Amino acid sequence: MNAFVMKGLAFAVVLMIATIVVVKQMHIDLNDPINWITILGALAIAGLSFGVAAKYMGQMKTDTASGELAEENWDGIGEYKNELPAGWAYSYLGVMIWGLWYFFMGYPLNAFSQIGQYNDEVQAYQKKFQEKWNNPSESTLKEMGESIFLVQCAPCHGETGDGLSGKAEDFTKGRTKARVLNIIKNGQNALGAFPGMPPGMASGAAAEKAAEYVAGGCKGKAPAEFSVCAGCHGKTGEGKPNVAPSLKGYDVKAVLTKGKTGSIGMMPSFVNRFTPVQQKALDVYVNSLKQ
Repeated sequence: MNAFVMKGLAFAVVLMIATIVVVKQMHIDLNDPINWITILGALAIAGLSFGVAAKYMGQMKTDTASGELAEENWDGIGEYKNELPAGWAYSYLGVMIWGLWYFFMGYPLNAFSQIGQYNDEVQAYQKKFQEKWNNPSESTLKEMGESIFLVQCAPCHGETGDGLSGKAEDFTKGRTKARVLNIIKNGQNALGAFPGMPPGMASGAAAEKAAEYVAGGCKGKAPAEFSVCAGCHGKTGEGKPNVAPSLKGYDVKAVLTKGKTGSIGMMPSFVNRFTPVQQKALDVYVNSLKQ
């Protein structure tokens, strides 16, 4: 027995002993047949690793290439026209068959999933939550919205909703006239609606009056100059689904559904993250922050 074989056997034995030691240290229940199968598999892998390595290392020392050379060669290096070894071919076929079984019948589609269990539990909890708070009062909605805001929104918008010094939307100021004028002049498509609001929809006195009405929360009678905005945002700025957001305060639901392009990057969509009552609560709280 040469030195290479002895070293390989020693390595395989070390792997097997290490496997047994780990099993004892982890106090694995050996009454469970699945654990026994796993341990035997680990020991088999250790033995096979040595066997396969020893076989092919030995062949590399003694075997010589033979067969018919292909006509093509690269810098004098050619390839033989030998058939693929049967073991390789059957192994490849076996992996493909196992892969198809695994995909269509195995773990992903037909077995227990911790992610699936978690999603089911979340949906069940949200249903229970929605039933419990089906008709909350305004004060309850505000308290609920504040809790959601501090966890989900405050990292970017600040605990008080001030936008962290301009890094994100400042809910405490609302839409100022200057900001509305800037949007009228330059256009905006923060919610990604097609084709978005193009720049230069109004100018001069018309833009001033429309901006003043929007900055005031679209309250009272809309001026005639607002008609150009009403085509997309509605006659009183109530917004239109899939067209333009509401101008009466912040359209929180639209932003949660679609996400929004902000000054520090893209706010991701939170669709299906909240129940309808949670969305309403967040809407009430955010729109209450304007001072």
